[in-house]
Amino acid sequence: MLCRLGGRWLRPLPVLQLGAQDPQFARAPTGGAERSAVPVWAVASVSAVSTSGTGGWYEALAASAPVQGAEELLLGAHSATGLPWWSTVVLTTVALRSAVTLPLAAYQHYILAKVENLQPEIKNIARHLNQEVAVRANQLGWSKRVARLTYLKNMRRLVSELYVRDNCHPFKATVLVWIQIPMWIFMSVALRNLSTGAAHAEAGFSVQEQLATGGVLWFPDLTALDSTWILPVSVGVINLLIVEIFAVQKIGMSRFQMYATYFVRAVSVLMIPVAATVPSSIVLYWLCSSFMGLSQNLLLRSPRFRQLCRIPVTKGDSDTPYKDLFAAFYAKFISRK
Repeated sequence: MLCRLGGRWLRPLPVLQLGAQDPQFARAPTGGAERSAVPVWAVASVSAVSTSGTGGWYEALAASAPVQGAEELLLGAHSATGLPWWSTVVLTTVALRSAVTLPLAAYQHYILAKVENLQPEIKNIARHLNQEVAVRANQLGWSKRVARLTYLKNMRRLVSELYVRDNCHPFKATVLVWIQIPMWIFMSVALRNLSTGAAHAEAGFSVQEQLATGGVLWFPDLTALDSTWILPVSVGVINLLIVEIFAVQKIGMSRFQMYATYFVRAVSVLMIPVAATVPSSIVLYWLCSSFMGLSQNLLLRSPRFRQLCRIPVTKGDSDTPYKDLFAAFYAKFISRK
């Protein structure tokens, strides 16, 4: 196996420089008419972007081509179906999540399953490489630091060769994030534009006026806030449920995974007050998107669906995933004293 991977285990160490930069977000001032039901920052119209192009980053985002495309998608769906606006938002969300994110999520599971199946081979390589580095360190009088760096450098190379061989580099599993997050942002901003501006009109009525009467049940006005907090709380609960489904299935999480889980839990809780300050059309989209994410997460645990998507079987797969999930939830939240 070692010869098949290249034979030359030890190579000169390169000088590596790693850097990271966290994105920073700041609320930019917006213009536009103020409505009593919606906070000032949430009601700025797209028309607030100055003709000279000196608007802030949010104005630039609100007038960007992807957001305009999302607006046209919503308007086209509404015109084609003739459904009320609340149904249009739900239908568009379901269509996007089914046509775009579900295939990408299946591909993500496909890549992660192949990576998981490589772990026994990687552990075997690590053991043999550690022995070879120890022998070479004794022969050449390397320090512990040099031996360690040599081991890590060659281990990265050999693992990369395995990923290339099986065409399953873990970075490919992140494609879902790079598509889903921008799509979520563009759709949210598009709905905000339609709910607070008058840039579009159909049959003599502005889209904002149509949305004001296009709700249902306890939120008949999609341009107003949900004063009952039912939609915001539902968004937070579903997001927390998605996080806990991931958490209960992970045994022996690393410190990074544990901190990441706590962070996502905090974000899920913070989404509740945030959702209470934006128009109901946006919160309805968030709720539908989260519900589709939960359904997608559960669907991808089905052995039959995974087989249909040709996702490789792994050691951690279960023949009764839903029964195991219920048992894990019961043990963690119900039977615990």
